[in-house]
Amino acid sequence: MDSDVKIPKEGPKDGKKVFKKLRTCSRTFFYILNREFGHLKEHEERASDVLAGGIMQEGHQCGMLWGASLAIGAEAFRRCTDKNQAIAVAVYATQKVMESFSEREHTINCREITHCDFSSKLSMAKYFFTGRFLHCFNLAEEWAPEAVSTAIEGLSKNKNEPSKACLSCATEVAKKMGASDEESIMVAGFAGGLGLSGAACGALAAAIWMRSLRWCREVATKSSMDNPYAKETLDRFYQFTDSKILCSQITGKQFKNIEEHTRFMNNSGCEALINVLSNS
Repeated sequence: MDSDVKIPKEGPKDGKKVFKKLRTCSRTFFYILNREFGHLKEHEERASDVLAGGIMQEGHQCGMLWGASLAIGAEAFRRCTDKNQAIAVAVYATQKVMESFSEREHTINCREITHCDFSSKLSMAKYFFTGRFLHCFNLAEEWAPEAVSTAIEGLSKNKNEPSKACLSCATEVAKKMGASDEESIMVAGFAGGLGLSGAACGALAAAIWMRSLRWCREVATKSSMDNPYAKETLDRFYQFTDSKILCSQITGKQFKNIEEHTRFMNNSGCEALINVLSNS
């Protein structure tokens, strides 16, 4: 663990400091929660840079949520007795963290929080010159303790109950890309557009993270934002979906629970898309 960063009993109070050091919101919250759980993961955390700004700065779900969900998945893998329990717990805990975040920000989407289109140099300049970026730093500082406590509460739910078959689209694409058992559960909470929210595709986010993780293991120190394979995966995804990215639009469904999502997956739901992503 970082010896220069201490965690008060009431929860982490150094969100700004960590954000300034790590530079992306996704990596910041992956790190903060991993640190709380006592299991830092340098490569995995660095690979999550590409999820900042709402998946490669596309403006969708805030990177803080993607990073938190990855840490939740990693902890679910350690706590649960089998993969079905781990998937269900990861999805549930991700949902609880998303609810906490949404109550504070009244949205889960990066662009609505930052008021910035990161693909536009003019919009990015405005984001910095107006000081809007300070909102993200303040959010990291203020929400981190609640994110940690909510994640811990969510992870404690149902982990000892008898397991039922559970599938996550994100887990399936990760497995097809050669993920370890732990890595495949790390992304489990991405299911159905992150916590079954129907927002930007969780399988896409998992594929981009997996490609970035491979790159990070080969390339030392650089941010995975510099990883060329992530952009290739996103382009291939858009070609296949005719530029759709929301889970609810791609599937035509809004999943009520993990059981419904599992039935959809068992009926070959998104099978073609998962094959495209895993081969990208």
